[in-house]
Amino acid sequence: MKRIILSLTLSSILVSGCSQQEPTQPYEMETFPLDQVRLLKSPFKYAQDTNIQYILAMDPDRLLAPYLKEAGIEPKANNYGNWENTGLDGHIGGHYLTALSLAWAATGNQDVKQRLDYMLNELKRAQDKSGDGYLSGVPGGKAMWSELAEGDIRSDLFTLNDKWVPLYNIHKIYAGLRDAYIHADSQQALEMLVALSDWGAQLIANLSDKQVQLILKSEHGGLNEVYADVAEITGKQKYLDIAKRLSHREILEPLEQHQDKLTGLHANTQIPKVIGYKRVGDLAGNAQWQDAAEYFWNEVVEHRTVAIGGNSVREHFHPTDDFAPMVEDVEGPETCNTYNMLKLTQMLYLTDPETRYIRYYERALYNHILSSQNPDNGGLVYFTPMRPNHYRMYSQPEDAMWCCVGSGIENHSKYGEMIYAHRGDELFVNLFIPSTLDWEEKGIKVKQENHIPDTESTALTVSGNGEFSLKLRYPVWVSDGELSMSINGEPVTVQANPGSYITVERDWSDGDRIEINLPMHPEAEQLPDKSDYYALTYGPVVLAAKTQPFADENLNFLADDSRMGHIAQGPMCPQELTPMFVSDDRNFVSGLKRLPGEELRFAAPDSLQSADFQALKIDTTAAGLPALNPKAGSGLELIPFFRVHESRYSIYWPYSTPQGLAAKQQQREAEDRARLALARQTIDKVAPGEQQPEADHFFAGAGTEAGVHRGRHWRHASDWFSYQLKDPEQEAQTLRITYFGLDNGRRFRILANNIELAQVNLDGSRGDDFFTVDYPIPASVQQKAEGGLIELRFEAAENSVAGGIYGVRLLRDDSSASGG
Repeated sequence: MKRIILSLTLSSILVSGCSQQEPTQPYEMETFPLDQVRLLKSPFKYAQDTNIQYILAMDPDRLLAPYLKEAGIEPKANNYGNWENTGLDGHIGGHYLTALSLAWAATGNQDVKQRLDYMLNELKRAQDKSGDGYLSGVPGGKAMWSELAEGDIRSDLFTLNDKWVPLYNIHKIYAGLRDAYIHADSQQALEMLVALSDWGAQLIANLSDKQVQLILKSEHGGLNEVYADVAEITGKQKYLDIAKRLSHREILEPLEQHQDKLTGLHANTQIPKVIGYKRVGDLAGNAQWQDAAEYFWNEVVEHRTVAIGGNSVREHFHPTDDFAPMVEDVEGPETCNTYNMLKLTQMLYLTDPETRYIRYYERALYNHILSSQNPDNGGLVYFTPMRPNHYRMYSQPEDAMWCCVGSGIENHSKYGEMIYAHRGDELFVNLFIPSTLDWEEKGIKVKQENHIPDTESTALTVSGNGEFSLKLRYPVWVSDGELSMSINGEPVTVQANPGSYITVERDWSDGDRIEINLPMHPEAEQLPDKSDYYALTYGPVVLAAKTQPFADENLNFLADDSRMGHIAQGPMCPQELTPMFVSDDRNFVSGLKRLPGEELRFAAPDSLQSADFQALKIDTTAAGLPALNPKAGSGLELIPFFRVHESRYSIYWPYSTPQGLAAKQQQREAEDRARLALARQTIDKVAPGEQQPEADHFFAGAGTEAGVHRGRHWRHASDWFSYQLKDPEQEAQTLRITYFGLDNGRRFRILANNIELAQVNLDGSRGDDFFTVDYPIPASVQQKAEGGLIELRFEAAENSVAGGIYGVRLLRDDSSASGG
């Protein structure tokens, strides 16, 4: 087991030319290698074991196929489908190396180790065949990399020289090789990593910094982080220099100035960059880069994060003062975002061990990461909707190869990373997860046992003898003065406050037992924008309710291999059906009563009032909805969200005073009915300029650019761009396009399946707002719609621009729909 621990000598080498600061150790705190921590029976242990079954059910030869093909070697099986054969070929293979390495370290499972060795040996064949260190599954990648090396660069948010985020893709194999070395002690992986790193160094060797920054416009994962890691592993300055060159200045510079310019940005494109800024800053002793990473963390966690620890809607950061999209949209927080935020949190904690980092880490771990795995089949979740009464989709081992499958198969072997940490003779207990720790350096073992969150205490048993300082986290979810503890049955005075550590200095003896009582209490947590939506928490967990607003509804929770299978596309439930907190004050959690039983369950408080379904005048047939369940909302139980699966659910609940209830219900009803009507009318839609919606619709173009204006994404082109829209029943009647009224001097054609729908002249006459135009779709378009696909193309007139286009919707005939 390798630990990346930078020596002072190496710091002195790496700091040269990178900062005026004195070199220091990058981390004063250390976590323990995963092979020194073992999980005991708990939801986390169950998730870890379930995940191993999932990753072993995956076919290594199908994951290897893109790499062998790119190297000119006949593969033993075909690629997986979904993202693995539509341009992002090979990205899961890199994640798979990491997942196997983590699982091996965390459990010692021999089947996992054999699988890892097989993967590395096959990948070595592909790398050796390439002859120059190159290893990737990017289809047709060699020609594309050659173009880049020669300075021919065509970069967009999710394309680079017409390939789908190839730098993001290749980062996964860099990271996988690194992790196979760090967590599985594979010297072969290290040699392959260094060879690949040298290939990458040569790729950009003759490019100017301006050209490299142009390349970095395209999503590139954490390439700067992994080159910094290689610098530390090898002790070679050149890799740190490359890590600095691969750091995207467009995002870094505002953060250095403490400017939050994140609104509208693709969230998970930015988080890995910031991890890299932190990593480079740590190794180079660059305080400004370190501070930029901390500022980013503060802005995201304090102002952009919901109760479960996740962030973003439709993968993008929305405005900090408007969380309406979070409770309206079904594409809520993305699991990959939280996966990366936990990485950043760990790095910040190791530099500055404040419990605020652990507070976030714990919340995200229990409520987003743990909940993102289906405990019955190991399926993994992409989006976790915060919209009340919606649901999630789960992957399967042979289907749905999304990014959140790649990060997901890593997540559930990492639970042991932050439970404990140490600094000299200090042992920190951060998380209350049942586990054993083997502190090899001290000859000490610690066993932690509990049933949190179902019970409110934890116990630590020490094996071995020795003097060290035990630092127990006093979590903020335990009130001041309520935590109590004893050692070997003798009460100990607690002189600490919530959000700090309790320090016990002692010459420990074999068998010493520390018992800590952690009384929990319910709390209401408002959305960060202070709008009237609240989640309920109890200790470290967020509470949620399984809901069934519709009668006899047969939802499918397992994703297929379609490009948008990760989105729960069943009917959205009208928000007027969501129970509301109705109270003169906001102390509505006082009515929360725990129900009998071993597992944590609560009866919903009286203040959480259900809608009167009999009084609601919802014509479900006309609205295209299933029949209402007359018992919905009655007898609601609140349970930890990580136990809610294969069901509609609610986490956030609206709030009103009794006096304002009628007006608030009327407003919500009017807004939501218009929104739902448009959703029912929509056959397919694209959000131009947003990464995943464009990728899912096979965006292509020339001379094209994208951006954000007033919080809305746009795309235009000096030449052309296109999407493939799905109309499987061939029922599309109308194409609705959204424009901005002040756009001027833009002339272009709109074509559908090569048939002209309109010639557009935007002259700036529509005023300072967005507007929509509906274009009829002639029958001739449907006649050419092979497989139910309509290719929509925007072509610029000579010396003009096509766009900006702010929204694209394909609509069926439905006179009840409205909106933009």
